[in-house]
Amino acid sequence: MALNATIYKVELQVSDMDRHYYATHALTLARHPSETEERLMVRLLAFALYADERLEFGKGLSNEEEPDLWRKSYADEIELTIELGQPDETRIRKACAKSRQMVVINYGGRAADVWWDKIASSLARFRNLTVLDIPEATVQELVGLLDRGMRLQALIQDGELQLMDGSHSVSVRATTRMAAA
Repeated sequence: MALNATIYKVELQVSDMDRHYYATHALTLARHPSETEERLMVRLLAFALYADERLEFGKGLSNEEEPDLWRKSYADEIELTIELGQPDETRIRKACAKSRQMVVINYGGRAADVWWDKIASSLARFRNLTVLDIPEATVQELVGLLDRGMRLQALIQDGELQLMDGSHSVSVRATTRMAAA
């Protein structure tokens, strides 16, 4: 018997003082049976960090052709590609070639360090690539906010994100391993 995705409904209110972006998004997140709670919350975090009316979730783990998140222009050009975890160099290279901006949000703890040590030198040539790390402890705090029906506020100021529900708050400060030029 095939397992079904678990559906999460999210009302995400974003107040991004750094980009002067303020909006409320009604999101539906489908968690594939093989996707962890940590990855689901990092996907939501990525949406909050780069929120835009045209930012979309990719088809997920079942479709390797699409990124985890992306934003296309009205002319259907890819403006932003976001991948989570530790994608291989080929995937990053292809995304950098197709997209104006490519972001990798890494959240794997020690595995993230090993991945970066192995791949960093080969990524240096990509001028449109940003690589961010989210601390493992922060990801675990984010999982504490997980609920099938979430109402969250994301406040972004000076590069720090506060993700809050009615009774909890998680402070997220990503470490930049590589910034787009």
